Amino acid sequence: MKDARNGGIEGVLVKPLARYCDERGYLLEVLREDDGLLERFGQTTFTLTYPGVIKAFHWHRKQHDLWFVATGEARVVLHDLREESPTRGVTQVIYAGEHMPLLIVIPPGVAHGYQVLGDKPVALFYHTTFPYDPSQPDEERIPYDDPSIAFDWGG
Repeated sequence: MKDARNGGIEGVLVKPLARYCDERGYLLEVLREDDGLLERFGQTTFTLTYPGVIKAFHWHRKQHDLWFVATGEARVVLHDLREESPTRGVTQVIYAGEHMPLLIVIPPGVAHGYQVLGDKPVALFYHTTFPYDPSQPDEERIPYDDPSIAFDWGG
């Protein structure tokens, strides 16, 4: 697993996924109990996003997100908002998708979003450590072009 010691944001983990192929197709293990990545299980959600769309940014106060891009290709952008973090203010870019199968663990306080690359929709599964509660959503939004993050989505 890659983490901040490899130039990323403190607490963000990236698990490369092994693909087991044969003449019928392939098998890909995404998340295992013995990975030790989930402190608890809350919910799994699936979203499909069309080519060219940017979904960014949002962050959570208490929940971890674990993202898996099942189809398509995405540029995932993370930005550390945590006051106490040694990587506060760092922006990390991760390319993920069917050609680069990864599991991305995003801790609370790290803003995250993605851009669909190419001409194929992105199918994203995300596992969270708490279920979504519409009466008390643990989600804070930031515009994709927020000047404090200043990420160039065109590049």
